[in-house]
Formats: sequence, structure tokens, C-alpha cells
Amino acid sequence: MSSFYLDIKIDASGLTNDSLDIKVYSVVATDTTATHIWLVLFKAAKALERNALDSIAGLSLGLSDFAILELLLHKGPQPVNRIGRTVLLSSGSITTAIDRLATRKLVQRTTDPEDLRSRLVQLTPAGRKLIEPAFDKHCLDMEETVSVLGPRERQKLVRLLKKLGLHAAARAEPTPR
Repeated sequence: MSSFYLDIKIDASGLTNDSLDIKVYSVVATDTTATHIWLVLFKAAKALERNALDSIAGLSLGLSDFAILELLLHKGPQPVNRIGRTVLLSSGSITTAIDRLATRKLVQRTTDPEDLRSRLVQLTPAGRKLIEPAFDKHCLDMEETVSVLGPRERQKLVRLLKKLGLHAAARAEPTPR
């Protein structure tokens, strides 16, 4: 069974004491079922992703490569496995992505001075030269994309998405036997 709420907007600008001529100009039914929420989130995420892809289109980078460069820009040198976890790539995919960026001389692998068995990935000067202005442009583009939301709406959206995401992640965890 679906739950619906109706948001009815009424144009009362022409009303007088003698008139009851009310014109309904929009009725929005809002489905609050879990499957509808998932569909709305999915469509919104795809639309945001299209905007993000358009924002970085001139860089010849995919979103994963852009995310890796952005992470290194803001967090400094990182172990490969931490980069993979942060940008949500599997160990095989992150290795391929790092190799691709290293081939373009945007990142380099170095030995971790605190653990000589481990390798860190860091931006090269060419990588920094690419990602700094690209990230600034991306911030402006994404700001324009979400400009439809005011500050309170953004805070509420972030809070609700985190709450939903954490709950969904906990449900997806394997149950101990």
C-alpha cells in the first residue's frame, strides 16, 4: 500500500467576500514509500553525476581519477588501499587507476618512510597543476548545481542522507554466525 500526501496550492488572488471562485493550479502527490524514495535518490544521484562529469569533461579524466587527485590534493600522500576505500574502488580497480594516473605523470608512488614495506601515492607537480584549477572550477559548477537549495535545506539534506546511508550500510553488513 502506498502513502501519499497532497500538496495543494490555491490561487486566492481574485477572491472577494462575495466570491468563492477558487482555482487549483497544482496538485503534487508525494509517494513516501521506500521504493519511491530509492527511485528519487537514484535519479537525483544520476543527475548530480551528469553535472559532475560535465564539470570535469575537459580534463580527460573519469570521476574515479578525478576523485583520487582531489583526495591527494586535500589529504596529501596516501597509501593505495586507503585511497581505494575512500573513493570506493576495489583493490584491483584502484591499482589500475593509480597506474593510469602514473602513466600520465599526475601521481607517483613513493616508499612510506614510516613503513618501508608500504607505498604511498602523491601528486606530482603536473598533477597538482591539473587538479588545483580543475577542483576550483568543479566546486563552482557543483555549487551552481545545488544552488536550488538554501543553507537550511542543505544541512537537513546532508543530515538525512547520512542517517539513511549509515542505516543502509549497517543493514548490508554480513551478520555474524
